[in-house]
Amino acid sequence: QVQLVESGGGLVQPGGSLRLSCATSGIFFRIYTMGWYRQVPGLQREFVASITSLYNTNYADSVKGRFTISRDNDKKTVYLQINSLKPEDTAVYYCKARNGVVEHWGQGTQVTVSS
Repeated sequence: QVQLVESGGGLVQPGGSLRLSCATSGIFFRIYTMGWYRQVPGLQREFVASITSLYNTNYADSVKGRFTISRDNDKKTVYLQINSLKPEDTAVYYCKARNGVVEHWGQGTQVTVSS
């Protein structure tokens, strides 16, 4: 049974930081490309960042320089360090595992940036 469980979201003031985690089970984690996406109600889910099995990273332009994706293959976990948070970063953040055409999603964690 495949599970992706996000955690680490919450309410934070503008300029603050959060570290999101996505713990996985039921997949051969180290071969998967892992990604973070986010979604605001009423809008499409958008790409945030990804990291391949070879540790190559890619970021959306809107988060470059503020967000950092990383992975720990031993813990089967992917992380998203979010710094200098802005109100427009408010969204539900989802974790995705992809290997070819196979994809698995987590249930999401809410990030709210507000003073």
